[in-house]
Amino acid sequence: MVGLPYDFLANPFGAVRSTFEKAMTAEVASGADPANYDGRDWGVADLFRQFLFDNGGLSQVPMLNSTSFKWVQPNTLVRFRGMIQDMLGNELYVGVYKDGPNWRTNKYMDLSQFSMGSRPDMRVWERQLLYCVPVPGQNSWVEPSSEAVINCYRNGTSQQREKRPREDDTTSDPMDLHVSGDEFQGSSSNKKMREDEIPSKSSQAQDFVSEGACSSISMVSTLDKDSLPCLVKMYDSPESDLKLNDVFEFVGIFTFDPELVVKDDTDEFSDLCDDVLADMPPSKGILAWAKNTELKNNPVVDYRRFYCVHHWHVPRLHCLIHRKLAVHDFMSNSSVMEVKPHLVKQIRGSLLGHLTAVLGNDGLAANFMLLHLLSRVNGRVDNLAVGKLSLNLSCFSKESVSVFGNQITLAIKNLLPFTHHIPLTVDYLNIASLAPRKDYQLNRLVTGVLQLAEGSHLTIDETLLKAGTLNSVGVENARLLKNLMELQKVEYDFKYYKMEMATDIQLLILSEGKSNILPADLVLPFQPSSVDSAEPVAAEALETWRWYLATLRSLPNSIEPELQKVIEDDLVAARQADRTLSSGDFSRIADNGAANVSELW
Repeated sequence: MVGLPYDFLANPFGAVRSTFEKAMTAEVASGADPANYDGRDWGVADLFRQFLFDNGGLSQVPMLNSTSFKWVQPNTLVRFRGMIQDMLGNELYVGVYKDGPNWRTNKYMDLSQFSMGSRPDMRVWERQLLYCVPVPGQNSWVEPSSEAVINCYRNGTSQQREKRPREDDTTSDPMDLHVSGDEFQGSSSNKKMREDEIPSKSSQAQDFVSEGACSSISMVSTLDKDSLPCLVKMYDSPESDLKLNDVFEFVGIFTFDPELVVKDDTDEFSDLCDDVLADMPPSKGILAWAKNTELKNNPVVDYRRFYCVHHWHVPRLHCLIHRKLAVHDFMSNSSVMEVKPHLVKQIRGSLLGHLTAVLGNDGLAANFMLLHLLSRVNGRVDNLAVGKLSLNLSCFSKESVSVFGNQITLAIKNLLPFTHHIPLTVDYLNIASLAPRKDYQLNRLVTGVLQLAEGSHLTIDETLLKAGTLNSVGVENARLLKNLMELQKVEYDFKYYKMEMATDIQLLILSEGKSNILPADLVLPFQPSSVDSAEPVAAEALETWRWYLATLRSLPNSIEPELQKVIEDDLVAARQADRTLSSGDFSRIADNGAANVSELW
């Protein structure tokens, strides 16, 4: 049996070219004009879908992250897991053109492999740009270990790819076209690459990443060393399938050109910066760094220079296949089990025992902590987010929070994939950027602390809060946190208007007394009876508990008629006893009643 003429992993462009040539041959045979081909998928997606899912190739595709970045070879197949932090709109590019008697395509490429010049038969297609980042708050146990990643590339894969020459060693012409009013213009950075005619080599890419091209680049590249962003270029995907803050796994062709290094020439640098700023959103890390270093008091130093250099490190991924991820997709395959009542009940008991130990043998707090970790927004009625259960553990002191606060934070980090911790103080409220905001000068969305993925957990330590005065920023931040707590919504600041974005974030507050800033659904006095540290937990147990929480949160909710009648009777009785109860109070009572069904599990 003759093998395929291309390697899906090391040479995905081979599959693209092969299927394109077949499609063009079919077009000519049918009497159609290939120049009128509209850019629709010509079988590439089905071919890679068969390789990845039907033939089990997905596990062979390396994961692109901050650890593997310097090992991955350009123009190879990778996968990237991340959250859509900004949607950069659409980009025009030359999709098909004629090279002598042959038709060529630039789909899934940054630069053309062949000289195009100016041809009347060139056709401009469109693709969508997404700026994606690793899921905020992603814990270390979610990603494979550094040693495993390195071994993946040392065991033959990297050797095979190093022998394969770069496919773009031929003259490259500009192909990326950006919309500007009614016109589109070629990228000046691509023009410089064409004029310099420097061949791209993977070994140079590794040297560039490990050593840096200059001191400025080395200094800036360390800002986000544990959080590698990625510019994802989407093809043939409806825009309705992609939403801000959704988490996806993108499988596609990795491109990165280290030769696009900024030189000291001022004019050339300005041109390069224009291109980068046209492609990239601002980095929160570089903004903070710029404000606290020489840029702060040095008007001569150009902020855009440092910003521009930083973003040459952002890799591109031309997406072939994508799928939306939920929390349970981040669990290890070894922990996947069948949902059986007796097994789930057993796991619940062991997890409840662990939480009880973490909470100093406070059994009541442990039970409500478990309900809190299982809660999620499963529906919305008007302004009510049905299913949420924010928890305020009160009666903490500075001494007890130093012990149990750390234990609680560590336990949650070990159980959930995406966790965050905010030490709330007056100073923090007065200076923090909680809400994402639109920067109209750069036409980009600047991220904020509360731009989080669905299923994230946020712990707010209010024990550090002292008397003080909130400025206008602090008042706005307090309002944002209150709205998040009550409505599960975050207001995005578009300068001229605010836009509410629905969220699903679990919120835990640790405080001395009942929080006056953050009105939680449930306020529970924390009453530990033991100060002993929780015992170390086996890795197998942690995987089982993670599976339990992720699986039960993902199960559909349904209430049997008998239970529904019980809840209705409880609501009527509660209203008769207290006429001040609001619809929000009723929602919490109903949610807690439904959540207690987990006792059956």
